[in-house]
Amino acid sequence: MVSSLDIVVVTGLSGSGKSIAIRALEDDGFFCIDNLPVVLIPRFIELCQGYNEEIKRIALGIDLREGQFLQSWPEVLGELRAAGHRVEVLFLDASDEVLVRRFKETRRPHPLSGEGSIQEAIAEERKALEGMRALASKIIDTSDLNVHELKKEVERIYSESLSPRKMNVFLTSFGYKYGIPHDTDMIVDVRFLPNPFFVQVLRGKTGLDPQVREFVIRREETRIFLDRLCSLLSFALPQYEREGKSGLTLALGCTGGRHRSVVLVEELKRRLDEGQFRIHIKHRDIHKDLDGEGR
Repeated sequence: MVSSLDIVVVTGLSGSGKSIAIRALEDDGFFCIDNLPVVLIPRFIELCQGYNEEIKRIALGIDLREGQFLQSWPEVLGELRAAGHRVEVLFLDASDEVLVRRFKETRRPHPLSGEGSIQEAIAEERKALEGMRALASKIIDTSDLNVHELKKEVERIYSESLSPRKMNVFLTSFGYKYGIPHDTDMIVDVRFLPNPFFVQVLRGKTGLDPQVREFVIRREETRIFLDRLCSLLSFALPQYEREGKSGLTLALGCTGGRHRSVVLVEELKRRLDEGQFRIHIKHRDIHKDLDGEGR
């Protein structure tokens, strides 16, 4: 019997860190190949299945140089999944400002720059990759990540085999004063809850502190909110999984990202069934300064 493969397609904007992600996957045991022509992908997969050392996990790096792949990817994705392979798309993104800075620092030309500016090339590439982004299983915004942080993030997501398949649920806390995270599927604003920042003894603590947790959780509105959010997730997550989505990112935001959102992310992790899903948490802004958090 021919075995199925775990396949991760790594794509995204030039300068967003695709090469770093591919190296991280290679270090984690994936057989990696960059920019394989689309016509060779079926043959390549056949060779991997028949290889004596039994290659089980492969990663394909794809960018605008493989234009045919981008156009035919929905059909290719359907064919791979119909053949029984487990396929995920990892899309790397970053803000225009960060991408421009990276190209200037490395003094490398953008693949689409030609006679135009870097900004114009980034806009053109972003538009061309809209379809791939829409089909992504996981999006990582690398704007605030250095090389080591990105490598660690990729390793965190793919350190375990995708088999047996479990949906990844990424829970992120953040502060609105530092901007909305771009790599999310759902964003929930929890600023309607009383803010521990205005309680002097709690101001310098975080949502990981038992006193802050008690302050937030003991509220009736908090318990009602969590019950209803968990009810929504209990219904929605299996539906996403059934439609082939292997990961969903839910971000909860409060003013500074240190108190309320942290407590709620930790509580959601406790409530969700880790036997059914793979739960990952990230507190994006928990260690940022307190100045003006309560405003």
